[in-house]
Parts: sequence; C-alpha cells; structure tokens
Amino acid sequence: MKPKRELTTMTEDYLRAIYSVEEWDDDGVGVTDLANIMGVVPSTASENVRKLRENGLVDHQPYGRVRLTKQGRLEAVQMVRRHRLLETFLQQHLGFSWDEVHEEAEELEHAVSERFIDKIDEVLGNPVLDPHGDPIPNKDGVIEPTSTMTVLTAELDTDLTVLRIRDGKPEVLRLFESRGLLPGSRIRVIDRSSGTGLISLEINGERVDLPEALGATIRVRPAHE
Repeated sequence: MKPKRELTTMTEDYLRAIYSVEEWDDDGVGVTDLANIMGVVPSTASENVRKLRENGLVDHQPYGRVRLTKQGRLEAVQMVRRHRLLETFLQQHLGFSWDEVHEEAEELEHAVSERFIDKIDEVLGNPVLDPHGDPIPNKDGVIEPTSTMTVLTAELDTDLTVLRIRDGKPEVLRLFESRGLLPGSRIRVIDRSSGTGLISLEINGERVDLPEALGATIRVRPAHE
C-alpha cells in the first residue's frame, strides 16, 4: 500500500538519502555523513533528523546512527521509485548520460504527480533497473532482491558480471565509463593488495587499478548465475 504523499521536500530528500545508504550498508548512516550527503552542516542535519524522528520516520539515539522505521521505509521506497524511473526516462528518451541523470531527477522528483510517474513506468515498459543498475520498486513498493557482493568480497580470478554501480559523483561515473565499467560488463578481480589500498580489475582484457573505496561501490555476481 502506498503511503499518503504529504511530506515536505526536505523530508523526502532525507528519507531517500537514508534509504540509499541503507541499501549499501545495513548499519544505517551517521549524522555527520548524512550532513555531507545533503550538503549541510551537521547541526542542520541533526535538527532535521530530530524532526524525522518526531514524525516516526527514523530511529535515532544521541551519537547513534540513523535508521528508517517501517513507515519511513514505506515513504522512502516511493521516493526511490520516482527518482529511478525519472533517471531511466531521462536516459532512454531524453538522451541524458548516466552521470547526468541523478541531479536532473532530484530536481524533478518533487514536482511531478503520481499519475505522471505511473505513465512513465508504462511508457518505459515497467523497468526493474535504472541506468546505474539499481532496482526500481514497482507500484506496490516491491523491490527485486539483488546481490550484495562487491568487488571487495568477490573471489579472485573469477568471471563476474557488474550489477550495480552506486550513483555517486559524476566524475567517478565518467571514469568508470571510460574504463568500460558499466552495469552488465564482464570483469575479473585479479588483485587486492591491502598494502597499496588498491583493487585491480581486468576489464576487456586490460588491467584497471581502483581505490578500495571505489571498489565498494561496484556490486557484482558470478557470471554463470
């Protein structure tokens, strides 16, 4: 069942941001990290989290991490659906690149109606993945399960398929694209050296070295699955 859409823009932005972190890290998000994501000072983030908590949308104790409640998750999933359908529409029908769609969708997601979103879903053929490989919730808020394995945890020298790439900074997405690292790409992890802080991948027969922090943003599954 869809929640009633009577939330402020601030609330919607925070819920989607927290959800996006929880997708990649079940441990929730710290207030300082959330402030960085939202582009505000920690005191502002802390005050907004307090408001979310008072409205029953997040759980948060002083100095603890912020997590969505059941109601908060219901609301967040609808925002995620809107955002990812808009990203997909922008890429497939308006020619935006995958490193541009996130910011454009953020501008649009608060302005369009549910009817508009449902029509986009229909026009796109009810897609289940956005341009970054992120799962798109359906109209009922159901999300297809996906692999939680990243290139940091995958077996070495095994054929892998890239499933998802976290839609972070546009320059990082452009770097990945320039190296052929996209959802659907076949890769191998050939080295993980803790001493250098780098992870080495084989992409299209070429070696690509990435910082471990970027490796955590790439989810994969064995290619034979």
